[in-house]
Amino acid sequence: MLRLTSLVRGLSLAASLAIAFPLLAQDQATDDWKPVEGKLMTKWAAEVSPENPLPEYPRPQLVRDEWQSLNGLWDYRIEKLPTAERGADPQAIRSGKILVPFPLESALSGVGGKLMPDEKLIYEREFTIPFFEELASSAFSGEGPFDRRVRLHFGAVDWKCSVYVDDVLLGVHGGGYDSFHFDIFVDPFGVDEAPGPNPYGNPVPKKHRLRVEVWDPTDAGHQPVGKQSLNPHGIWYTAVSGIWQTVWIEPLPDASIDSLDIVTKPADDGSWTATITPKLSCSIAEGQVVEIQVIGAAGKDLVITTPSISAQAAAGQPIEVKIPEPKLWSPDEPWLYQFRADVYAAPSKEGEKRGPAIDSVKSYFGLREVKLAVAEDGHRRIFLNGKPLFQFGMLDQGWWPDGLYTAPTDEALEYDVLITKQLGFNMARKHVKVEPARWYWHCDRLGLLVWQDMPSGDDRIGPDAPDIKRSAQSELAYRREWSRIIDCLDSHPSIVAWVPFNEGWGQFKTNEILAWTKSLDPTRLVDGPSGWADRGEGDLIDMHRYPGPGMFDEPENRASVLGEFGGLGLPVPGHLWVEQNNWGYRTYKTPQELEENYRRVIGDLRPLIANGLAAAVYTQTTDVEIEVNGLLTYDRAVVKLPENIRELHQTLYEAPPKISEVLPTSEKEPRTWSYSFDEAAPQGWQTHDAGSWKQGPGGFGTEGTPNSVVRTTWDGPQIRVRQEFELSEVPAGRVAVRMFHDEDAVAYLNGKKILSVADYTDGYRTFSTSIPAKDVLKQGKNVLAIECKQTQGGQFIDAGILVVGE
Repeated sequence: MLRLTSLVRGLSLAASLAIAFPLLAQDQATDDWKPVEGKLMTKWAAEVSPENPLPEYPRPQLVRDEWQSLNGLWDYRIEKLPTAERGADPQAIRSGKILVPFPLESALSGVGGKLMPDEKLIYEREFTIPFFEELASSAFSGEGPFDRRVRLHFGAVDWKCSVYVDDVLLGVHGGGYDSFHFDIFVDPFGVDEAPGPNPYGNPVPKKHRLRVEVWDPTDAGHQPVGKQSLNPHGIWYTAVSGIWQTVWIEPLPDASIDSLDIVTKPADDGSWTATITPKLSCSIAEGQVVEIQVIGAAGKDLVITTPSISAQAAAGQPIEVKIPEPKLWSPDEPWLYQFRADVYAAPSKEGEKRGPAIDSVKSYFGLREVKLAVAEDGHRRIFLNGKPLFQFGMLDQGWWPDGLYTAPTDEALEYDVLITKQLGFNMARKHVKVEPARWYWHCDRLGLLVWQDMPSGDDRIGPDAPDIKRSAQSELAYRREWSRIIDCLDSHPSIVAWVPFNEGWGQFKTNEILAWTKSLDPTRLVDGPSGWADRGEGDLIDMHRYPGPGMFDEPENRASVLGEFGGLGLPVPGHLWVEQNNWGYRTYKTPQELEENYRRVIGDLRPLIANGLAAAVYTQTTDVEIEVNGLLTYDRAVVKLPENIRELHQTLYEAPPKISEVLPTSEKEPRTWSYSFDEAAPQGWQTHDAGSWKQGPGGFGTEGTPNSVVRTTWDGPQIRVRQEFELSEVPAGRVAVRMFHDEDAVAYLNGKKILSVADYTDGYRTFSTSIPAKDVLKQGKNVLAIECKQTQGGQFIDAGILVVGE
């Protein structure tokens, strides 16, 4: 056993496991590139160089030793698309150098600006194949057959692209968030030759011309687009066009492993099984086998070497690997098992068990199981590895001021995961964006649960509207890309939930899509949908409530979660995208104000957890463009809350307290109150009236106030309400007030002030207090009294009393 973090990282497949060849055709000077000036930058931007940007191996779950990054300076030009008026000849708008893989609009691309729907972005560069010379030499000399091909990989290109090598079209890809590849078939006898003693000549690596043509209509199209906009404002951000993840090549044998599908599950005897299904890139020959050999396991603080564990099956068939003494993956102990997968040819000689090795890759898996189950307290909760675990995360947009969709460095990409863990969160909801594979590897390695959104697109609906009707082309684009995203990511142990829709953005055929998503991956939860227009199905019923918190009642066979809440804003001068007109759902002027209100909002989660809340997602990880509701500034330079906020978060993972409802609200059944609209309050009104008060059912307010059920009209500047209730005994614990107030309200219990709140809520919230129930409640008659004031907009008041056990 070794307590070495670097070893942990290495064993769980760091970039060091692959050999990156140097760029052979990257001879542009650094002077050809500089970031766009005048933009907010992170500290990591200073480390970006055109000589080798983002040099890390891009695919940690399928590692080969030989590969070549094509990141760096490319030529680019933007042309107007041909039209009937303009004719077929392209019209160039501008051209120059662009730093790949940073999107066109970003500062780090060196370009900036926009790509409009009537324009095309064209990338070009030369490249050589550094491993080609050795392979071709063996073929020329007759020492061995040339049986290798070269695969060209794209991490992601937004949106539709056509790829050419030496003016030959390799293929067309549509989709801004899924990785894809094309094979380049090169004849070794067609390369450039140099004089030499070999009668066939000496092969010289040939310079090939790579061209990528991109069309991206952004939000003018129907395709998945997330929060990109050609007109960024509010919660919509700068558009992202073109190549935004690593481009690279690798040599492959004829029979190679394209992907590894990994599913883990526990057995009755305490062991676990990892079922690994290799997908091969060619027709499988009879007698070929694939062997899996487990090499070791890495946890957060140590590395172990496991006893030799191996299994094999015919090529293309599932391989079951049994782990007899398993180390399970969890946020606290993110154990990862490293393994090697080898493809062997059919035996060619009598008595051979198998032929020579054809292909070999390194990968890893984590042993974990996620499901819904009923906990001991009777609530349906999310179970991880057989135990209920409250999932508390941040809404993670994954945007960068300097790189937009693309983090400036891998260290920066890792930082967001590290700081999320350090602040005491165990989950991130990756919001309407997909990250490079290395981000999920960081989550796997560091132990961060992930809810993965499908990037939204097409039309949007309100909370009470029916599903949109997509065109056949739009539905095809959604299904094609969502299925590819799931296929690319479904072996990462960190991902525990899929989120097909967010707040009615592109929401169509809701229950059909939820069921289809579950069929694509039955091993994870499906949120359905996150916020707004719920259709009664999916594993989770998901409320969005700002600032909140809140929750829906727990339906049968589903868990209740809070998919978004909070949004408390604090602009930090010097770290802003725009100095004026930025916003949060609630914005404060000082860190002290932010902390006070943040602690109140998070403290109000505990009673909801006791009532069955299974997960909550705070908005959000960082500021993004004009939004200032991040816990970090957009440049990641300032964490807005103190370090000890982690201690507050840890209380959410403790056993939920017992909740006693001593006075219900009128949410479900109306409760009768005494009330008065008089401006002057009689002395002692908090405990008794003067006989002139009216009686009516709660709640009180005006029709049209969002989320309210008004049973008694109140449309004046203020109201006082009062209700008596009986208690046979006083529960042990602290008093909490469940209240919907619009606007300022003060609550009294038996004449003692227990709560004073300003502004308004947009629904019922549970307000925790530090007041022991025995100090304000008594056996027999009790009185709850509330004063509420109104200045503008909707108005409403209703409340009840809870006691939260210690």
